[in-house]
Amino acid sequence: MKLREATRADVPQILAFIRALATYEREPDAVVATEAGLMRDGFGPRPFYECLIADWDGKPVGFALWFYNYSTWTGSAGIHLEDLFVYPEMRGKGIGKALLAQVAAVAHQRGCPRLQWQVLDWNTPAIEFYQSLGGRFLDEWRNVRMEPEAIARLAALAPGVSHTEDEA
Repeated sequence: MKLREATRADVPQILAFIRALATYEREPDAVVATEAGLMRDGFGPRPFYECLIADWDGKPVGFALWFYNYSTWTGSAGIHLEDLFVYPEMRGKGIGKALLAQVAAVAHQRGCPRLQWQVLDWNTPAIEFYQSLGGRFLDEWRNVRMEPEAIARLAALAPGVSHTEDEA
C-alpha cells in the first residue's frame, strides 16, 4: 500500500470515491459534486480541501479528504476530516487506519490540536474502528446544517440587504 497526495489527475477518482461513499451511506443520489468543482476547490488558486489517496498494487482503493476549521476556544486551526473511505472489498487491510494516521500526522505537524469528523449512528463498524483508535464521541453536541433555500432566506435578513414589502 502507498499513500500519496492527490493531484489534479485524481479528480475523477476522488469523485468516484465520493459516489461510492454516498452509496455506502445509503444516499446514492445525494452527490451533486462535479469534477469541475472538485478541481476548482482542491487545486485552484485557493484550495479549500486536501486529499490523500491510498493505492494498493498501483490502483486507488481509498481516500481521505479534509479541510481546516478554527476553534475560538483554543485559538487555533484544526482539521475536519470530511470523508474517509476504503472500497469494501479492501477493508481489513489497514488502509483506513493508515489514511487516518496520516491525517493525524498532518494535524500534528501543522500544530492543529483538534482532528474531528462525523460518523452515522448506524455505522457500527466505523464507530468501533474510531473508538479503537482513541476517537471520543461528543454526543452532547448536535450537528446543524442549512441547505441552499434556508441559507438564502436567512441571508435576505442580513443588514444592508434590500427587502421587498412582502418579505419584511
